[in-house]
Amino acid sequence: MTVTIFENGFRARLACGTVAFAMALGTGVVAAPAAQAAQGDGEPPVLHVSAGSNGVVAPGLPTTASVTVENTADQALPSGRVTVSINRTPLTGEEAVSSWLDSDDASGDFDVIAEDSTEQVDAGASVTTSLAIPEEVLATLAPGVYPVRAALSGTDATSGADVSTASVLVISADPHPPVTVFVPITATPADGAALLSSDELTELTAADGDLTAQLDGVSGTSAVLAIDPAIVAAIRVLGSSAPTTAVDWLTRLENLPNERFALQFADADATTQAQADLPALLTPTTLTPFLDPANFSSAPPASAGPTPTGTPAPSPSGGPALPGDDALTAIDRAAEGILWPRADVTHEDLEAFRSYLGGTATTILPSTAVGGVVGGHANVGAEDVLVTDSAASDALSDAAGESDAEARAQSLAAANAFLYLAAQTTSATLAIGLDRDENRTSDALREAVTTVDSPGVNLTSLRAELSVDAAMDPEAEQDRGASLQLLLSDEQTLGQFSTILDDPQVLLSPERIRILRTIGAGLGATRFDEALSDHRQATRETLDSVGIPPASTIQLLSANADLPFAVRNDLPWPVNVVLTVLPSDPRLEVESVTRATIPAGTTTRVKVPVSARVGSGELDLRLSLTSPTGVPLGQSQTVRVAVRAEWEGIGLAIFGSLIVILIVLGVVRTVRRKRRGEGEEAANADETDAEPDAVDPAELDAETGSADHMKDSQ
Repeated sequence: MTVTIFENGFRARLACGTVAFAMALGTGVVAAPAAQAAQGDGEPPVLHVSAGSNGVVAPGLPTTASVTVENTADQALPSGRVTVSINRTPLTGEEAVSSWLDSDDASGDFDVIAEDSTEQVDAGASVTTSLAIPEEVLATLAPGVYPVRAALSGTDATSGADVSTASVLVISADPHPPVTVFVPITATPADGAALLSSDELTELTAADGDLTAQLDGVSGTSAVLAIDPAIVAAIRVLGSSAPTTAVDWLTRLENLPNERFALQFADADATTQAQADLPALLTPTTLTPFLDPANFSSAPPASAGPTPTGTPAPSPSGGPALPGDDALTAIDRAAEGILWPRADVTHEDLEAFRSYLGGTATTILPSTAVGGVVGGHANVGAEDVLVTDSAASDALSDAAGESDAEARAQSLAAANAFLYLAAQTTSATLAIGLDRDENRTSDALREAVTTVDSPGVNLTSLRAELSVDAAMDPEAEQDRGASLQLLLSDEQTLGQFSTILDDPQVLLSPERIRILRTIGAGLGATRFDEALSDHRQATRETLDSVGIPPASTIQLLSANADLPFAVRNDLPWPVNVVLTVLPSDPRLEVESVTRATIPAGTTTRVKVPVSARVGSGELDLRLSLTSPTGVPLGQSQTVRVAVRAEWEGIGLAIFGSLIVILIVLGVVRTVRRKRRGEGEEAANADETDAEPDAVDPAELDAETGSADHMKDSQ
């Protein structure tokens, strides 16, 4: 939608060559996008307008208009004047309403029905002005949908430009026709994961979480819930370790009285699968890899839901019985045989849907896909279709996704206008389908649903309505079947690659779920292309996660040795591989096949015995890696080996010579030491013989004394 900037009227003027720009933003009276005007060099203000009760007023009654001025600039917006005008020529159809809201251009004159001054608006703030519309102003208007325009002027003395926004006002004494509202309940894991993690569930099911907001928004309404089974599966696979808030959320979902049906797992698009000529709808291969037996040692939580026909998964090593896939994905009281695919459907696709669901299928499609048929129930040949009003669904989806109450009112008014026009051509129950939006606030969703919701009108009553005949385009505008075939081809390659794992399903089960998310029904063309590219890139990275890193030249200095070759494993699981080594020269004997188990997230060296029959030379070894079943892994590598086998003999000779020399030196040293010792002993003996006997001093004194005594006697 676009906005008009007035250059004359309502005190508008142009000065200093400044051009005023306008931008659309949604709000009340079915306002086409809010217009914006320049504030000097700053951002232009945004205008929101609503009148009556979400754009509806009974004939001859007074009402009020609410105009909100939002200042997005970084400086204050001066006070100005708001004016609300109406064009007394009614819009006669859905196309005319859409054109008015998109272009802010309608034939006929506009009459001012209310005006007032506005206060100064601080930077980043907003100011709402309520304008009374007396009953005599609207007294002459017959029931219908009328163009309404709100304008802001006089806020900039320099440019004097006006800002306007387009809306509609519905004059009607009758309530809108009965309406069934379909609300999708979906949640997408971050970073391309298969299922929501425990941390994500804790956040989403908290009091302010997005999943909690979705239940808050539909509680107390007759909305029909379209539930992604991947959400309930993500909670149940955690068993006793599931967050308490998530278990409570699941219990609350099951206890809601709203009618519901299951979307395809991960909200996959059935149209894409039909365009790929698949014989059956894709499903998860198994959810067993997500189960931890330790979390199922006791009885499952009360919210585990009914146990349908699926048999429990076999428990490893005689552990506790694990729930089967059917029990993990079951949605209590879900209606059977309903698909809500992407809108780009052909008659052949509808026939495929019937085949997918065992002969009976009801498909939910927008009115644009079935020739603009009015009414909620239709037949396309023999195919059963529930038809959502495209224009009203778009407007209500905008309202449900708008957190600002003033902006939301504009989209609600637009939805009421489209429903009023639809009621002029049929009395049948209408249907509205909200867009897939995982970030709605509870207030916005609740107000959107209650604005059009009809108590007592639900899925059962809609399917029971008398159907009208409808036709479809013979060809789809966007065929995603070829893209899905590429994904499935990659999946087959991964299936062969997964033979390196003890349990291939730890890789293949998440892969299948990621494929289902990649073809999600809620993805537009741009997001689908991005998801497809990201998924195929992730597949290439997985296939490259196990391989042989490049190696430098190896020096072989022995005739017989174990050569270590590195094998890289970037997967989070151990892998079983077969390393094949082929020499370029038969004179180097190699154990050509070596089996090994590489731990998760490591690069491990695998030793390969070799025997050289050449003394010296250089040759190549060609290394290749395969799975135990022979599936090639990564790229082959060539390693240069420099053989220096004669160096072993030379080295041994040198080493032996060194040992002999050391022994001889040791013997010589020992003999010399022994001879030196004997010579020293002989020398000591000769010296002893040549010297007089030593005399004890005491004996010498005694002998001297005795001699003196004899002399005296004489």
